[in-house]
Amino acid sequence: MSKLGVGLVLLALLLSSGCASVRTLHAAQAGAPVIYSGARLDWYSLQGGCYPVQRFGAQAPQYPGLDLPFSAVLDTLLLPWALAVELGIGLTVQGGR
Repeated sequence: MSKLGVGLVLLALLLSSGCASVRTLHAAQAGAPVIYSGARLDWYSLQGGCYPVQRFGAQAPQYPGLDLPFSAVLDTLLLPWALAVELGIGLTVQGGR
């Protein structure tokens, strides 16, 4: 199988299981971690965590080991926003006059 084929299979597996970062940020559960939430959910699942919904507000992806690097990249891109949320800084945008 070519490299492109392997890449497409891995991408299909990743997309079928869902992204942990998107799941945790969409859940917005009070008291759940916000900074690197997707990577933390994947790591929690890989370590045998039993109650991801209670801790993170979202179910872990079906393949957390495959999702972990992608969630880490997305969490890094969203880090300024996550820090603002943790510090209680409201980032709202208002329209013109």
